[in-house]
Amino acid sequence: MKKIGFLSFGHWSNAPYSATRSASDVLLQSIDLAVAAEQLGADGAYFRVHHFARQLASPFPLLSAVGAKTSRIEIGTGVIDMRYENPFYMAEDAGAADLISGGRLQLGISRGSPEQVVEGWRHFGYAPAEGEGDADMGRRHAQVFLDLLKGEGFARPNPRPMFPNPPGLLRLEPHSEGLRKRIWWGSASDATAVWAAQQGMNLQSSTLKADESGEPFHVQQARQIRLYREAWQRAGHGWQPRVSVSRSIFALMNDRDRDYFGRGDDSDQIGEIDNMRAVFGRSYAAEPDKLIEQLRADEAIAEADTLLLTVPNQLGVDYNAHVLEALLTHVAPSLGWR
Repeated sequence: MKKIGFLSFGHWSNAPYSATRSASDVLLQSIDLAVAAEQLGADGAYFRVHHFARQLASPFPLLSAVGAKTSRIEIGTGVIDMRYENPFYMAEDAGAADLISGGRLQLGISRGSPEQVVEGWRHFGYAPAEGEGDADMGRRHAQVFLDLLKGEGFARPNPRPMFPNPPGLLRLEPHSEGLRKRIWWGSASDATAVWAAQQGMNLQSSTLKADESGEPFHVQQARQIRLYREAWQRAGHGWQPRVSVSRSIFALMNDRDRDYFGRGDDSDQIGEIDNMRAVFGRSYAAEPDKLIEQLRADEAIAEADTLLLTVPNQLGVDYNAHVLEALLTHVAPSLGWR
């Protein structure tokens, strides 16, 4: 395991237990948690994107703010739903956020998950082309976005521009060199993992996956990662990709930890999501020695190079910093981190 970061869904509510009562709370605490994570030695601060929900949505202002407040930690998403995105505007936003952070952006994108409203992307002005489904539309947007990140000129300049132009066709600005190799695809199936490899994207695999064999979640996810890497080698991209997996992992260090997480279900779950039979990976919560033993048996964690720890953001910055510190200090070194 080379890198460990956190993944926040950015929930807020006015429930009595919640430390995040508003969108402002979530945004400002997300910045503070990224700063704290960097100070603790974590490698990444990642944020989920959901529209029409009391969760983090528009990622680039947050990513830019985190990039300006930190100096080392990777910043990223897991994932942006490409059904909702204008690839051209997104390329400009991503380039700006990456330049502000000094080239630390790790941008996770995907076809997206079931949303809060019916066909929410239509409200953003997008619709599948004839013969397309919404997943096809998301992948099409992603391919346009990837092409734009190459930084090649494509737009014919005005012969009487307001400002002088460089010679030739124009590209979108600001362009951030190298960002194209730091785009990740969030995949829930073996087939889309192979597609991501063919497109030259890194792989993000979350805590759920299409149930394609009936085997335990971590076994199926490990196979998905191997298939991805085999497809990458066949594609011959010329650089080494990265693979992340997400997990809910809590080291039980005190009574508060045990009260929050000590009674959780430690088995995989099967369910339906977006008309797909899915297997949902178990959560891990135990004392450090036992936790290390359990995590060593997780085949997908062993296959990946990056582990994203899902955090209970509504419990506040201080408690989530404690969760990260406990894992980084008492668990991660035994898994090969650092």
